[in-house]
Amino acid sequence: MKTNLHVYFRAFLGLLFLLLAQMQSEAHSSSYSIPDSSSFNQFKGSILDSKTKNELIYATITVAGTSISTISNSEGKFSIKIPTEKQNASLIVSFLGYRNKTVSIKELKPDKNVVYLESSNTMLNEVVVNTSDANSLFLGVLNNRLKNYRDDPLQMTGFYRETIRKRRTYVSLSESILNIQKQPFMNGLPDQISLFKGRKNTDYTKLDTVNFKLQGGPFSVLYIDLIKYPSFIFSNDALEIYDFSLEESTQINDKQVLVLAFKQKSSYENPLYYGKLFIDAKSLAVVSATFSLNVEDKIKAGLLFTRKKPNSLDIYPTEVSYQINYRQENDKWIFAYSRGDLTFKLNWAKRIFNTVYTTSIEMAMTDWKKQDLKEVPKTQELTTNVIMSDKVANLADPDFWGIYNIIEPEKSIEQAIRKIQKKALNEGAVD
Repeated sequence: MKTNLHVYFRAFLGLLFLLLAQMQSEAHSSSYSIPDSSSFNQFKGSILDSKTKNELIYATITVAGTSISTISNSEGKFSIKIPTEKQNASLIVSFLGYRNKTVSIKELKPDKNVVYLESSNTMLNEVVVNTSDANSLFLGVLNNRLKNYRDDPLQMTGFYRETIRKRRTYVSLSESILNIQKQPFMNGLPDQISLFKGRKNTDYTKLDTVNFKLQGGPFSVLYIDLIKYPSFIFSNDALEIYDFSLEESTQINDKQVLVLAFKQKSSYENPLYYGKLFIDAKSLAVVSATFSLNVEDKIKAGLLFTRKKPNSLDIYPTEVSYQINYRQENDKWIFAYSRGDLTFKLNWAKRIFNTVYTTSIEMAMTDWKKQDLKEVPKTQELTTNVIMSDKVANLADPDFWGIYNIIEPEKSIEQAIRKIQKKALNEGAVD
């Protein structure tokens, strides 16, 4: 028997841990009733650049006049389910650096739709902001939060996905529909998450001695919300530990967007984050952000994630990156999408080859409304140390999600799902 060991990682906003043990596969079949599909129509397609024909990843697709929305995946693919009573409406597709595109839903086919976006290069009037002072711009973002973002309690529906790969092989996949009680950022109350439905598969037969799990996943991507939780990246002394600079501006739907870059000061030794804030020039609202952890000093970066490990194992991150998008509704912005990608390298003593694990976590807000405590569904409330793969059932049939919108799976995830479902079907036949 192999020795049971425990290795814990403390990630940026959640906890990762490795449980080293001899494990068995958990792939079993599950049955769910097929939902009534007459209440909605589903449309699939791709979002592309009109000139280069390149895929536009994480573009926002919204049903006009509603809060129904989704996101294109990392291959530019999207899937959206629209209630039958909204079939006369239009889709609005938006992406940073491009003009919005409005498409009549009646013109859409069930599949293989292609929406082309044109890059936005309209000359704009001079912005009334002292863009020469990057520090003042950063402070302006924080000072204008209440004006720019909805600060009333929202009841949101979100789709969450987490994947774990050992090199290129998927060893774990979890997907969930979540109910999120988004609290006002001014009252200091934490957001709450409850599980409505979910599915998973973890195939430990592809592992030798390591079972890699993600703890706190949904909260990790929710806490990337820099407007609700700015202190997770920028503490009160942000101007003392970060250098801010302005880069060439961009646009979204012909509105100027300032690009504020930040990185840790060279005099500050502990690993911090570097990235870019994309800021609406008129309102000073952050519309999107991308940032990564400085992992140049792998020993110090590894200590940020490690709580306890075997002496024979060295663990360090090689990539830790995040993205967050906000969506505008009237004159206010709302948290819409967040994603994290973390890659770790494990070096064992007396072993020639190392092991690389990559985990990706993402969550899209697919619907929301003003919070009504009387209508909050009775679901399983989650804590910040939750392990989603322990909370949801095994992978189910393709109609599992019913009327709920999800992020369209990438090809590699689709292949993993098909392989898992085929394996579960074969095991069921043997039983």
